[in-house]
Amino acid sequence: MQESPLMTELFAYTDGACSGNPGPGGWGALLQAKDGDDIVKERELSGGEAETTNNRMELLAAITALETLSKPTQITIVTDSAYVKNGVTGWIHGWKRNGWKTSNKKPVKNVDLWQRLDAAANRHDVTWEWVKGHAGHPENERADELARAGMAPFKPGKAKS
Repeated sequence: MQESPLMTELFAYTDGACSGNPGPGGWGALLQAKDGDDIVKERELSGGEAETTNNRMELLAAITALETLSKPTQITIVTDSAYVKNGVTGWIHGWKRNGWKTSNKKPVKNVDLWQRLDAAANRHDVTWEWVKGHAGHPENERADELARAGMAPFKPGKAKS
């Protein structure tokens, strides 16, 4: 009997965090290559900024996960941000048609990051999934931990480690 070849799938679990909005923020991404339920390879990414918003950190988590991939890849991005999921799968099409203006003719907030996410996503075959945040989803919880770790050096009174 011949064994079937590995069917490896790539997932990126992303999250953003902010202490105050705006305030110090962080983003995290957990990239996993899986063969069925088995994790074949894993990579953690995180970072932060001194003065930002939660939405910007959510966007940066997804952007960084996609920009980290060196070649076009089929990937599932799992986010707890309805802003990111709804924006990239729906709103962005109208924004681009309207010259990056909303339906009310106002400039799109975070347009720099939306354009960067659009460019990064267009290099790959991306499936977008939303999960409820802080609901015990292990990979989402890990992405949240990474985001908080990315924010930690920017929080006032916190020792940098």
